[in-house]
Amino acid sequence: MKFLLVFDFDHTIIDENSDTWIVKCAPERKLPNGLRNSYQPGHWTEYMGRVFVYLGDNGVKEDEMKRTMTTIPFTAGMIDLLGFIGKNKELFDCIIVSDSNTVFIDWILKAADFHKVFDEVFTNPAAFSSTGYLTVQHFHAHHCAKCPKNLCKRKVLKEFLDKQLERGVSYTQIIYIGDGGNDLCPVMFLKKNDIAMPRQGYTLEKKISQLAQSLSPVQCSVLVWSSAIDIMSYLKLLIKE
Repeated sequence: MKFLLVFDFDHTIIDENSDTWIVKCAPERKLPNGLRNSYQPGHWTEYMGRVFVYLGDNGVKEDEMKRTMTTIPFTAGMIDLLGFIGKNKELFDCIIVSDSNTVFIDWILKAADFHKVFDEVFTNPAAFSSTGYLTVQHFHAHHCAKCPKNLCKRKVLKEFLDKQLERGVSYTQIIYIGDGGNDLCPVMFLKKNDIAMPRQGYTLEKKISQLAQSLSPVQCSVLVWSSAIDIMSYLKLLIKE
């Protein structure tokens, strides 16, 4: 009996968007209008690339970025939840699928000593160049019309499950925990026995309820959470059964 927990990162594990939080490092903690208005829908990664160039041009160094990123608060109850999962790792495999980047997630998880809770992190690869600029790339290429160009979370989840099956690992239940519009695609891939946990008041919850109203509901069960304690209560019931 093994369960797979799939977490989004921004506004799910942490209570902010890591990509917009980094703007605190910019001069006067804001971006010039031209840069801010240069975002095009579906091309967030390219936009963040330009933000990182701007920060680099203004002399923002890696250690300052790291200091800033590790001050992001975790979502209410999340520290307790991750502690609980860490103590029950034999029952839970745990992955992150996020549109953030490897550098930010690595810094935040390691600073709080939660990196061992997660078996794998799927996110946009990032690194510091020889000149000290942070660079970010697309996670993969895909053909899904519903998702941003750089990341289809359904594709990531499906490929992970296929790889696990090859290794002889299958899951009693998949539990998907997220908040955003780009979490809907993987949620629609979940089966009847699985469970989607959208964060209360966020885009994913709204999109799932819109589907239910248009009589094309998702196959899986849906359990809304506002604090990660809600998620922990569910997991405790699950392992008691």
